[in-house]
Amino acid sequence: MVTRPLLRELHDEVIETVAADGKRICLRSIRQSDEDRMREGIKRLSEQSRYMRFFSVQPMPSDPVIDKLLDADGHDHIAWGAIHLNGMDNPAVGAVHAIRSENHPHAGEFSVAVLDDYHGLGLARMLTTVLLIHCEVEAMCELEVQTLAENMPAIRFILSIGAQRRESEAGIIGFRLPVRPAIRQISATSDLQGVRDILSALARYIPTDDSPCAALGQ
Repeated sequence: MVTRPLLRELHDEVIETVAADGKRICLRSIRQSDEDRMREGIKRLSEQSRYMRFFSVQPMPSDPVIDKLLDADGHDHIAWGAIHLNGMDNPAVGAVHAIRSENHPHAGEFSVAVLDDYHGLGLARMLTTVLLIHCEVEAMCELEVQTLAENMPAIRFILSIGAQRRESEAGIIGFRLPVRPAIRQISATSDLQGVRDILSALARYIPTDDSPCAALGQ
């Protein structure tokens, strides 16, 4: 069982690794002080990517939405960002979130976004890996994923890590992603250096058979 002090340490971890093309990447939890970085990153999303992420083409989400994205406590809202360590402005280039369900304490809602210029470099898989590990130690054992039916790259990705299709409505498809099996799937199949670095850096946090998710049958 992972103790509360270790959980706090997990929230404060900083992982430096590389994208598939060698770009230096820093992964860390999102902080309130990241507002400017977050807004700049959203501005840099293409109109299509904003639509795929927020189901809206407005240039910037409302202030309450931004506040919610920044309000990550590492327990009920787990959020990690990817920063490109380019030696200049070190921009935010991706983010991933899991927000716990109010009605189902072991479930949450998943979302991930990566800037267009950084697609195809493994960042979504890297961000998802660190998020899934954090979710398991916080007993958020199943994630609900909603994506537009036209977003085939996202659908292929979540299916590749074990998501199960649930329902579709008005062009939106829902998936169920069991957290513990997804970690095992990524560990067994990914050859990305970034994923290997994450698994190595966070190995001491990954629960074994005494985890709450294992108790739920995962």
